[in-house]
Amino acid sequence: MLTDLTVKEFLDKVAGNDPVPGGGSVAALNGAIASALTAMVANLTIGKKNYEEHQEFMQRAIEAAREGIDLFVVNVDRDSEAYNKVFDCFKMPKTTDEEKAARSAAIQEATKFAATVPMEVARKAYYLMLLIKDVAHLGNQNAVTDACVAMMSARSAVLGALMNVRINLGSLKDKEFVAKMNDEANELELLACEVEKQLLEEVNQQLQS
Repeated sequence: MLTDLTVKEFLDKVAGNDPVPGGGSVAALNGAIASALTAMVANLTIGKKNYEEHQEFMQRAIEAAREGIDLFVVNVDRDSEAYNKVFDCFKMPKTTDEEKAARSAAIQEATKFAATVPMEVARKAYYLMLLIKDVAHLGNQNAVTDACVAMMSARSAVLGALMNVRINLGSLKDKEFVAKMNDEANELELLACEVEKQLLEEVNQQLQS
């Protein structure tokens, strides 16, 4: 399991000559990091003076963020497994017409899965961004820049995952599936960039005033 490695071991593995773990796993890791930072800001708000009215919300935010950590961590390995499934299909025999047909069908199915996994990461990371926005606005303002780093990490998770979606869609023959996924990817990218932009502009204005 990739997530059982130390930080340095994981980075060394990413830096190696194996294609996995690659961008998809790193995108999921960015989502986990964003979730952890979100929980931290919420924890730094609970029990603090002037934030009493937001205690219940922050508790819910912590629970949601911790669930996010678990979900993204699973996808660090899941993304690499999806890549390996596609790679294994290319190793299937292709001597007879039947073997060629079976191999082609298996590649298409595995590639669909390889596109679906990062799309799930992108969706989860975008919803995390909405939570981060609220935590940043309502939470301990001494930790607002931590919320901003969480937001940037979550945006990286969204955009990185969507890149993996798109590269897999390029080799799929199911035009309806491809069109649907492309439409969702384009919408998620726009929404994620806008949410990040709004928060960073607000916080930068506060810091410079």
